Amino acid sequence: MYSNKRILALIPARGGSKGIPHKNITPLAGEPLIKYTIDAAKQSKYIDYVFVSTDDAEIADVSKKFGAKVPFLRPEELASDTAKTIDAVLHAIETLRKAGETFDSLVLLQPTSPLRTTEDINQAIETFYKTSRKPVVSVSEVSDHPILIRTIEDGRLHPLLQTGSTVRRQDMPPFYRVNGSIYINPIEGISPTTSFNDNPIPFVMSPSHSIDIDEPLDLKIAEWITQTRFD
Repeated sequence: MYSNKRILALIPARGGSKGIPHKNITPLAGEPLIKYTIDAAKQSKYIDYVFVSTDDAEIADVSKKFGAKVPFLRPEELASDTAKTIDAVLHAIETLRKAGETFDSLVLLQPTSPLRTTEDINQAIETFYKTSRKPVVSVSEVSDHPILIRTIEDGRLHPLLQTGSTVRRQDMPPFYRVNGSIYINPIEGISPTTSFNDNPIPFVMSPSHSIDIDEPLDLKIAEWITQTRFD
């Protein structure tokens, strides 16, 4: 809890994935990918209930093994390639409510961000409450600066930003990307039109904590960072 406010951590982990089969439980440094997010959430001093939303029985069993709650499976229609995360979130919140589990806020944690730490989660939650419960999203500074990014139209390069690029790198203003790691919203403000990526309050994370597992190369990079961090 934070100031007697009950907090739900929701980890969405459907069974289907294209880039890496059964990605959410694929091994990373010898442990299932989802374990890293479950561990980080369970060790938070603020989170009261760690819930995994999945349609997959094997993911459910792995999640329970590492201490997450999986009291029900996500309906199949909420786990397709075209299903939206918000629909799975609303289903989870309402089903838990009917079971007597109510919360002040939601911390949405993607299992594909295994390098986020418990301290990242705690600090993001503190940011949320210190800004009067305005929705928070984690971001990290981009290394490819938009000043140097171009589009190609009719065989010609066009700058993304309408500004000169003859600027020393150290003088370029910082830009940030939504890294998909942490989203925090007040429960009562979540609706079918909620866009978590558009949460207005930033929580800045280290780039080394922000890797998102999408392809096999991402796994190799995350494994190297994990082993470097803990060995």
